[in-house]
Amino acid sequence: MSKTIIDFSDKTVKYTQLLEDFKALLKKNSLKFTIQREVILETLYKSDEHLTPESLHHLIQNNFPDLKTGIATIYRTLSLLEDSNMVTSLSFGAQGKKYELGAKEHHDHMICTACGNITEFVDEEIENRQESIAKELGFKISDHSMQIYGICKNC
Repeated sequence: MSKTIIDFSDKTVKYTQLLEDFKALLKKNSLKFTIQREVILETLYKSDEHLTPESLHHLIQNNFPDLKTGIATIYRTLSLLEDSNMVTSLSFGAQGKKYELGAKEHHDHMICTACGNITEFVDEEIENRQESIAKELGFKISDHSMQIYGICKNC
């Protein structure tokens, strides 16, 4: 599968462009564009949370009660979106994955191992240090993610 054509580091990405890219991805993979798939994308786009497939399913059921969207459709759509880098996931081992739209500005995560809370943060000093280390070692960074595990202030 090829990479998405949208530059997700650009924070001006609009939903209409994201939707067009999604339609092109579906067509390239010989899949139909359906209202269920659009609602999955739209719900991810509007959410500020990191969603499990089950929590995404629950949101869709609450917001679109007349729309029949099966959990299998959600899993397949998330897999397609992740493979194309339109969404990213954080793995929680046996507890599964949580997903977020990849159109956000770069950020890192602190993950509470007690309650599962995820806190996003950006630290320019850390970003600069990573670039400096890579340069010192003759390494060209193409992408990275940082996940820090521990206990949050609420736990």
